[in-house]
Amino acid sequence: MAATEEPSDPRDRSGAPEPPASAAPTGAPGRGAPRRMDPLEIATEATRSLQGMSTELSARVPQLLEAMRSVGTGLELHSVLDRIAATAADLADAEYAAIGVIDSTGEGLADFITYGVTKEQHERIGALPDGHHGLLGALIHQPAPVMLQDLANDPRSSGFPPGHPPMRNFLGVPIRVEDEIFGNLYLTEKRGGREFSIADLHMVKILATEAGIAIGNARVYDQGRQRMRWIDGSVAVTTALLAGNDAEDALAVVAEQARRLADSAAGIVLLPDDEGGLEMVAVSADEPAGLLGTVIPPHSPVVSQLLAGEPVFIDDSATDPRMITEVAPRFGPSMLLPLKSGGRVLGTLATPRARGERKFTDAERTLAGQFAAQAALALVMAEAQRDRERLAVFEDRDRIARDLHDLVIQRLFATGLMLEGAARKAVVPEVRERIGQAVDELDVTIQEIRTAIFALQQGPGEAPAGLRTRVLREIGTAAVPLGFQPSANFVGPVDAKVGELTGKNLIAALREALSNAFRHARATRIEVVVDATATLPDGRDAVRLTVADDGVGIPEGGRRSGLRNLAKRAESLGGSSAYGPGIGEDGSGTRVVWEAPL
Repeated sequence: MAATEEPSDPRDRSGAPEPPASAAPTGAPGRGAPRRMDPLEIATEATRSLQGMSTELSARVPQLLEAMRSVGTGLELHSVLDRIAATAADLADAEYAAIGVIDSTGEGLADFITYGVTKEQHERIGALPDGHHGLLGALIHQPAPVMLQDLANDPRSSGFPPGHPPMRNFLGVPIRVEDEIFGNLYLTEKRGGREFSIADLHMVKILATEAGIAIGNARVYDQGRQRMRWIDGSVAVTTALLAGNDAEDALAVVAEQARRLADSAAGIVLLPDDEGGLEMVAVSADEPAGLLGTVIPPHSPVVSQLLAGEPVFIDDSATDPRMITEVAPRFGPSMLLPLKSGGRVLGTLATPRARGERKFTDAERTLAGQFAAQAALALVMAEAQRDRERLAVFEDRDRIARDLHDLVIQRLFATGLMLEGAARKAVVPEVRERIGQAVDELDVTIQEIRTAIFALQQGPGEAPAGLRTRVLREIGTAAVPLGFQPSANFVGPVDAKVGELTGKNLIAALREALSNAFRHARATRIEVVVDATATLPDGRDAVRLTVADDGVGIPEGGRRSGLRNLAKRAESLGGSSAYGPGIGEDGSGTRVVWEAPL
């Protein structure tokens, strides 16, 4: 049964006999019921009602017991619900069955499990019922047994959508888990054109009681398993962040883990921008194009709430007026969680699901909030660790600069003076000339060392922010572990044409490529080219980064994680990344080509 009607009143308005007292509805709290009956009382009462009934009904008791045994097996929640629907249909000899799971608000349906409806029928029907109107909506607000012999005669009926299979008679029973209404079990179309009987109602009520127990067990198991997944994800994030990756890689790890754990279409990390909004700086998605770099403007209602450290939950991003970005129509239910640690809001973690997907449960919201808090703490710890490492590097650079100034330059200067003295005593003109050339070379060397000292003493924020300068700085930084200086060549107005977002990702790609060359290539020569006059295959203007070396190349079966990172970074901007033979004399080495739109 798919989008069936929606009941409310426990009486059969089609003229069928009303259930006896034992089958009368047990009211829900706050709806006029004298008291709530627990599952054991319901089962006992319904079982007593079977006594004294027909031989035919007595013969069905073993079938009921087998159905109860079947319902009680298994622990995975959705499998349990599927089994309940199938077992109930078999027990009452109904062609269709469904279970409507009530959402956290108690006003509609969070899930709708069907039995007997084919995939083709589902496609023709379209959206499943939301429980906000009709007979199903009435049963949500008045959870009590209902038996109708003709749905069309009930005033609460609102008809069926196009493509829906015909359904006439109807039987509905609430499912209680402990002391709360979990949902309703619906049966329609008793086979052979027959009508549902009072005996069917009683047996289905007993089955619903057993179903409530099975669902309760499955929910406990599902929540425990879900909690363990989120804990494992938090551990994985903390381990990855403290492994020494740079800040951008750390944010990417948070986005990837959040997407996996939340079973969402995307995992997105947003950081505050200079204008007071939130910018998407790390994205994990099957289709990341158009997401990276998107900014939620400061006048958006969600920004102030998030920056104040409060979570925001969205039922449908495509229709919620608070979601005003261009990418919002791509998604449905969403969680926006502040990355907050020690009263400091670092940014926001977003986990949007695709349109039409189920909403996030209360348990998922709680677990995701705990994950975001743990991720924020791990980010703070990783940032502190990087600061300590950066301080150690600066201290080492200061020591090297002092040694170069106090020792090397002084010795070179003394050597130059000695050579000048020797030149004055030299008799042969050629000797004096050669000594003079050596002194000049020493002067140039001293100047180069002084430039290197200045660069070592310069803080990271003191250099100009142009892309050309940042590329040269990355190359200079890589020269220390490499043991040689890679060459650099710029084509076109690099600083003027390349945007900030593309430039930031180009620097990250350059760092990754140089790191791969240092760690794996055993290269003796590296050439870096940044071309701001490139063109993508679709005709868009682009910047192309080429990093080529003469190393050993990429071995067969070797790891490709660094190259995958380059490709993902380029694809998120609408570009691409590829690799091929390098610049060794025999074609050895690796050439990485990374390009993205300007």
